[in-house]
Amino acid sequence: MPEPIHILGIETSCDDTAAAVLRDGDTGPEILSNRVLSQSDLHAAFGGVVPEIAARAHAERVDIVVEAALEEAGVPLDRIDAIAVTAGPGLIGGVLAGVMTAKGIGFAARKPVIAVNHLAGHALTPRLTHGLGFPYLMLLVSGGHCQFLRVGGPDDFTRLGGTIDDAPGEAFDKTARLLGLGQPGGPAVEACAASGDPARFDLPRPLLDRPGLEMSFSGLKTAILRQRDRIVADRGGLTETDRADLAAGFQAAMTDVLAAKSARALETERGLTGFAVAGGVAANRSIRTALEAVVTDAGLPFVAPPLALCTDNGAMIAHAGLIAHKAGHRDGLAFPARPRWPLDTDAAPILGGGKKGAKA
Repeated sequence: MPEPIHILGIETSCDDTAAAVLRDGDTGPEILSNRVLSQSDLHAAFGGVVPEIAARAHAERVDIVVEAALEEAGVPLDRIDAIAVTAGPGLIGGVLAGVMTAKGIGFAARKPVIAVNHLAGHALTPRLTHGLGFPYLMLLVSGGHCQFLRVGGPDDFTRLGGTIDDAPGEAFDKTARLLGLGQPGGPAVEACAASGDPARFDLPRPLLDRPGLEMSFSGLKTAILRQRDRIVADRGGLTETDRADLAAGFQAAMTDVLAAKSARALETERGLTGFAVAGGVAANRSIRTALEAVVTDAGLPFVAPPLALCTDNGAMIAHAGLIAHKAGHRDGLAFPARPRWPLDTDAAPILGGGKKGAKA
């Protein structure tokens, strides 16, 4: 009987410093540990993630979280078969912190290092959590990304469409800031929206009148800004009811766009085994419920990994690394950290990414 394979996964692409240990044996992949150190408290006062603060925090914490993951798993470093690390896309300072840590451990311990695309980690998570067969449709919806992917295999990703400006999580954060809510914006807006009237304000559903799967959320955020400013000009400030109604209207508009575009994607794609969603925004109950209804109507299984595996984590990186390791892939120590790294290299870049540039 062959010895089980152990993979250490390291993830530092945004504002969560994460590491995990995955074991692959006779019964398939098993998560032995999955440790995440959040940076939410460091960025809360700024209304969003500050790249310089994130990078410094990763550099200070990544060795701590790696040690904690190994200890919780009960697997010493000499039993690790390979180290998988997010090499992009992401905030370059954070990606560098993880890549250099993985290379240092790999060199010192004489372990192979595998560069993992962060988006592939998310896209392959339904294989880890539910054993979903290929091909399936994936909606990756997070703070930095929003795209539909047809996942045909471990290295077979076809991007069908995505946001041309703000990612949904970005729009949630900005809306929370406009309404004077806390950060991170997703949970803050969702909590505020719970008591609001989503029909009070006439908010746009961008690009629903156009064919294709491209999305836009910048105009929705601007509509919230204008409604807020109008209320402030008329009444001198926002009441709690105003905030709740604006939050509910924003969430309803976002939900409608994602659900309608998902329905359109399911109409055009054939031979799918299911529809999966991942990313931090997938934790929103309103969005998740609407997507599940759309997928059920299409007669397909709806797969949403547990929240801990929807948001950024080391287990998904270890899993993608495991697949590459079993296929004989090795990356040496010369691979770069990459702020942009599209999964579908044949697709044209999605332009119009505002301050963050073209989306991968």
